[in-house]
Amino acid sequence: MSFSLYDIANAGVRANSELLQTTSKNIANVNTEGYVRERTEFTTMIDNQVGRGETYRLLNEFAQKQLNRDTSNKAFFDQFVTEASRVDSLFSEESNSLSTSINSFFNNVQESLNQPSSTVARSLVMTDAQNLIDQMDRLSSIVVDQKAVVNEQLEIFSEEANNLIQNISDLNTKIASVHGTDRESVSSGLYNERDKAIRDLSELIDIETLDGNNGEKQVYLGSGQALVMQSGSFNLFSFSGDPDPNFKELRLDVNGGKAVPLDVDVSKLKGKIGGLLAFRDDILVPAQNQLGQMGLALADAFNQQNRLGMDANGEIGGDIFAIPTVDAFGYQANTGTSTMTATVEPGKGSELPASDFIITYTSATTVEIQAIDNKGEPIGTASTANVTAGVIDSSTITGGEAFGLQLNVSGTANTGDQFMVKLNSQAATTLELATERPEDLALASPIRTANDINNTSDASISAGTVSDIDNSTGISVGPPPSLANGDITLVKTANANEYQITDGNGTSTFTITPPAENILAQAGAPYDTYGFDFNIEGSPATGDTFTLEFNTGGFDDNRNGLLLANLQNGELVRQNVEASSTADNHKTFNQAYSAIVTDIGVVTSQAQTNGAAFTALADQSEAWYESLSGVNLDEEAANLLRFQQSYAASAQVLATARTIFDTLLSAAR
Repeated sequence: MSFSLYDIANAGVRANSELLQTTSKNIANVNTEGYVRERTEFTTMIDNQVGRGETYRLLNEFAQKQLNRDTSNKAFFDQFVTEASRVDSLFSEESNSLSTSINSFFNNVQESLNQPSSTVARSLVMTDAQNLIDQMDRLSSIVVDQKAVVNEQLEIFSEEANNLIQNISDLNTKIASVHGTDRESVSSGLYNERDKAIRDLSELIDIETLDGNNGEKQVYLGSGQALVMQSGSFNLFSFSGDPDPNFKELRLDVNGGKAVPLDVDVSKLKGKIGGLLAFRDDILVPAQNQLGQMGLALADAFNQQNRLGMDANGEIGGDIFAIPTVDAFGYQANTGTSTMTATVEPGKGSELPASDFIITYTSATTVEIQAIDNKGEPIGTASTANVTAGVIDSSTITGGEAFGLQLNVSGTANTGDQFMVKLNSQAATTLELATERPEDLALASPIRTANDINNTSDASISAGTVSDIDNSTGISVGPPPSLANGDITLVKTANANEYQITDGNGTSTFTITPPAENILAQAGAPYDTYGFDFNIEGSPATGDTFTLEFNTGGFDDNRNGLLLANLQNGELVRQNVEASSTADNHKTFNQAYSAIVTDIGVVTSQAQTNGAAFTALADQSEAWYESLSGVNLDEEAANLLRFQQSYAASAQVLATARTIFDTLLSAAR
């Protein structure tokens, strides 16, 4: 009996010693990040022996995987909101408002109309034009700086992710070497270290895990690409820009360069890396494109209207803004020698959408123009154009539209060569004034009209409108400028709706179809190509005469200035690549800028709301995971006391067994 007591007591001491060791280890690691609580259990007593104890980690893999997923989502929105909130606050500040600069510029244009001949009033317009450009450059620089920060952080995060991927692979190898051996139970630290590395990786990028052979863990991107495979194989992240070297794209490179890099679908990525990419694609790229689009649309519209007027020196107006020409980015896979530059086709600024474009050579002489969204996906229907003349614009389009682009091509291209045109984003920081001279502001109209003093009716000739000077056959730009065919005289004949027109081309008689609008267009060739026109208002009497002449000395005239000022209310900023014929697809400059600020605010607010939801989910997953795998000091303290008492009781049984054994020995002497 004493031998049985001795064996039982000895087994109890050993078992409780193991239990105390496990409990002590849990308590000692209560603040160790990534530590998983352990438990030692014993089999049922057989032949008076306590069964062999087995120590294992308390881990719910479902809770662990859910925690990793929620960690990725939370990290995504935390990173996105942090970056987006900064841009949102900068764009919404009154001091940074582009609308303020736009209003000030056009207000001074309005003021100059009161004193068209005043150099001071004109100077204020030019000063505010420069201020408008500077303000646009400041806002664009904010976006450019944020893009640089994104690139820097992407490099840092990708390096961290690569280190974690390699570490997980190394730990897999170590775990495989002890899996199924006696050393497995004492190698829990390897499992804990690997689980922590996986969770740290999930904070950078969304991942999924699968159990492999020999205790290994296979790790995959949420979009399906393999990161850590079996037998120590793994893939790494890299960032490169093709075709734009400053626009970093995430790629997955097979270790050792044994395969072509795989493009990663960034729209499905989470974690900090996904948050940065989403911030860039959803906030920075649209904002930069829309700013550039606004600047180009305003500059082109103002230039075109100024070119239809007469400046303070009596000359035909020229450009006020210098619209930039930018280089297109050629793809690395191009095999030809072609290069390409892009700018806005004069007068087509309102047709330019806030997007980038992919130009693909479908043959050596034809290209396809495809608008793309902020994620590089095609929008709308591609256009086709002929490049034989080396210029791509509305005149060379054979199908679709040119989107306001003017592309200049040089060199020889091969079929399949591609270029990316980023006119909007590049123009936002390169817009400049073409002149600083106040005299170059063309506030006057180059033509003027008059009713003959001897007219007997109350009919009158309108002030006239100039629609085209560059292609005009009626205005000579000089110097000095003049009417190419001299003054125009219009006389009402005795016949109904019939008029006689006279200028350097001779005298012609024609009939006007009421209402008496666009008289020169109704007169036909050669008058319909003069580039200007007028109306007759009222009912002229026979013999009534009307004249049109060049506006020589008309420096106090503000008619073209009125049209310049009205550009502020013109819907000149295109909203979408695709639009129906009945949809309102354009906005004013102020509406367009408000849309930028609103879009940034809405996207940021939505991210904040989603972020709060995923933070709550991550907290719940953390609580679920920690309820089993986390160390609870109260529970461990209770276990420590319980196992200590059990150990003491087993030791007491052992002492009793020894006493009985000694008594038996004494009795036998």
